[in-house]
Amino acid sequence: MANPKRKIIGYFAFVPPNQVVCTGDRGDACVISASSRTMKAFVKEIDPDDFTKRIIKKTSFEEILNGLKLGAAYAFDQDSYKKFYPLARKEGLQVAEANFEEMKSKGFRFFTVQLKSL
Repeated sequence: MANPKRKIIGYFAFVPPNQVVCTGDRGDACVISASSRTMKAFVKEIDPDDFTKRIIKKTSFEEILNGLKLGAAYAFDQDSYKKFYPLARKEGLQVAEANFEEMKSKGFRFFTVQLKSL
């Protein structure tokens, strides 16, 4: 059986060496999109002039989990959260079930997750 921690959850974008595409009320949540196509569209939307400078890479559950443990916040689109949520619950993370229909009605497209500090 494949290691569930290696499952690809989605894609993130960055400008080397470490300028990650973020969103959220403070602009501090790394965007995770289910496909490279939807990530490209989001990057082009927020930065139409320089979107080609961004590198888009796959990210696994394990990479996201490690970031969460270090205090990072992640903003998931609906399809990437569908992949992330069951693995997070199996891992014992206290993450909420997202209601994307309600969020969309309020103008939000991402669901942000950040672990509470211990």
